[in-house]
Amino acid sequence: MDRLSIMGVRIDNLSMSEVLKIAEEKIDKNEQYIIYTPNTEFIMMCQKDEEFFNLMNKSDINIPDGIGLIYAGKIKKHPLKEKVGGYDLSVNLLKMANDKGLKLYAVGGKPGVAEAAMKNIREKYPGIKIVGTQHGYFKGTHLGKNGHEEELAVIEDINKHQPHILFVGFGAKKQEQWIEYNKNLINANIIIGNGGTLDGLAGIVKRAPDIFIKLGLEWLYRLMKEPKRIKRQIVLPVFMLKIIFGNKDIVKEIE
Repeated sequence: MDRLSIMGVRIDNLSMSEVLKIAEEKIDKNEQYIIYTPNTEFIMMCQKDEEFFNLMNKSDINIPDGIGLIYAGKIKKHPLKEKVGGYDLSVNLLKMANDKGLKLYAVGGKPGVAEAAMKNIREKYPGIKIVGTQHGYFKGTHLGKNGHEEELAVIEDINKHQPHILFVGFGAKKQEQWIEYNKNLINANIIIGNGGTLDGLAGIVKRAPDIFIKLGLEWLYRLMKEPKRIKRQIVLPVFMLKIIFGNKDIVKEIE
């Protein structure tokens, strides 16, 4: 598997179809496989947060979830095959689950969000076996309460159903903390930290129109809809400046 290091964060150079093929194989073999979805914001966060940096590099695969990562690879002559968006991958996993009758469990979001998302999924993908939901406000590792009884109860419920796919949407770092701390306790195959995907599937957050996505301007659409995101998205030009003016090792191939 080809891999890049972008500012020290591992990015796996795989296409969407290749990621889905691996996921299908892991499910068929009843193996666990952890997927993280780093984008430009994640990588910039990692530069200031050693714990998050280490967490991001412990997954089984890190997909290139962001047009900024694609540009970084091109600029430094280590091109990535394509952007593999976390939301898009999640939807493709749902399509696979629908076709194969797989079990899905979702954890994260505000109370009611996961349930609303599953209601929409059930209508669109009736072949999926939705086995459980849990909002993200229980006491657990993601809130600094490792091994709390509420967390253990959630894990017990997940394991009772043995989902093929587990969505974990707590947002950057919290979801990776929760997965890393609990992965050896969880009986699920594909575990994906997919941030705001549940909000999107619930219809709370609308995706950018296709033209914005095709032009790599999804970030601009979000900013237009939520101007307060400017504090988060200011890291995007900073990231590109670091890539353009950084030395050749800022983006490099790794074993």
